[in-house]
Amino acid sequence: MSNMSKLNASLLVILVLISYFAYNNYQEKKQLKKDKAELFGKIERLEQNIAKNNQIIADNEQSKRELENQSLERQERINEQLKNNDCANQFVPVSISSSLYNRAKSLRQSTDTSKSIK
Repeated sequence: MSNMSKLNASLLVILVLISYFAYNNYQEKKQLKKDKAELFGKIERLEQNIAKNNQIIADNEQSKRELENQSLERQERINEQLKNNDCANQFVPVSISSSLYNRAKSLRQSTDTSKSIK
């Protein structure tokens, strides 16, 4: 084989290799663009979910404050009504007062969202 043939064969091999690597590079770039678009879509959906969840949390906190305020108002009305009532000065059996206390405590704990959001 002459030097010219060897050179042409070498150039052909180099050209084939360059074409192969260029094509692979093109395919990888295309796949990376596709993956990037998918990831941005997922990020956008996650951000939307976070915004919805934050709104739900804010709404729940507002509802909790409103319920607490209503509870305080009702307690004040009850206290006012009981102020001049003879039975208000009577001893309440421990079983009843404990039951009422535990019920109120469990209601407050069930509406306490500050511990569950971390």
